[in-house]
Amino acid sequence: MNILIAMDSFKGSLTSLEAGNAVRKAILNNNKDENTEVFEVADGGEGLTEALLSMHDYKIRKICVTGPIGEKVEASYGIYNKDGKRCAVMEMAKAAGLTLVPEEKKNPLYTTTYGVGEMILDAINEGCQSFIIGIGGSATNDAGIGMLQALGFHFLRKDKSEVLFGATALRDTVSISDEDVTDKLYDCEFRIVCDVKNPLYGDSGSSMVYAPQKGATYEQANDMDAWMKQYADIVKKYYPKADASASGAGAAGGLGFAFQAFLGAKLERGIEVVLNENGFAKRVKEADLVITGEGKLDSQTVMGKVPVGVAEYAKKYGKKVIAFGGLVDKDSVEKLKACGIDECYQITPEEMDIKEALKRDVALDNLKEKVGNIIDRM
Repeated sequence: MNILIAMDSFKGSLTSLEAGNAVRKAILNNNKDENTEVFEVADGGEGLTEALLSMHDYKIRKICVTGPIGEKVEASYGIYNKDGKRCAVMEMAKAAGLTLVPEEKKNPLYTTTYGVGEMILDAINEGCQSFIIGIGGSATNDAGIGMLQALGFHFLRKDKSEVLFGATALRDTVSISDEDVTDKLYDCEFRIVCDVKNPLYGDSGSSMVYAPQKGATYEQANDMDAWMKQYADIVKKYYPKADASASGAGAAGGLGFAFQAFLGAKLERGIEVVLNENGFAKRVKEADLVITGEGKLDSQTVMGKVPVGVAEYAKKYGKKVIAFGGLVDKDSVEKLKACGIDECYQITPEEMDIKEALKRDVALDNLKEKVGNIIDRM
């Protein structure tokens, strides 16, 4: 039997690869004749770079860039060869993520995406023309102005001076110039991994939904939302294809809008990018069984996380899908089945304390035991 294994991470316990290898070991302990293959996966946030690079020969490049509060940070990204081109795989959070900002300094009025642009420029200088960039986990709400500034765009006030870092740039921008943008930028293709559907502004826009999570007050979020609309109107004059209402334009504090409007990027669902890039989408045709899972199988899973993304691909070819979760929300089981997951299993015994279950070695043992029991009955 050909078994494909594509497990998401069990956050706080196991990485995607650790979970996948544990499932594989449990299967082979049961029957060494099974043909198993493990795919490292992620849905666009943490772990995206590793998942995309896992099936390629690659190198990791580490550079010093401007962090979200203007201080230098070390950021890393991967490079591999694809279709005769050098492809860079990045996570914006490495340069402008919320985890890089001390609690007392969290305020999207002043945080910047400048370092993301520096990463892109470095990759261009390394010969990259193709980019896959995950934009989850941002500390910013500057609509990507900082990133674009690093790439050579200018955002000017009425007195022709450059706007400052942060969301205040949205308020102050009255004109835009691209005179210092390298021609090499326009030879690049950008695929943006984006799993939120928020528009740039409005009640469901980046400012109103996400800015408070990044340290803004409700009043500040309201101000930034008004500035976003004002800024989008200005951008539209220079880039007629700019679409502030597009699904994902509000991702990462409007970074999705910057990629779409200025760089002609495609905003794509994270799990779809990963499954296509790591070879899963090609191999699933030959599978007899697909195994997936994550830390908790619940209503959030149904919203398009890794297990459902895996199941959707498997069901295109009529494959059986089994999912294992650290916990399984019983009220969500029917919804999970409707999304293509045939069977759901909780690996944590009901009587076990959650803190105990989250320990890495305990989670590994629980996963291997449950998988072994289920496979033994098949």
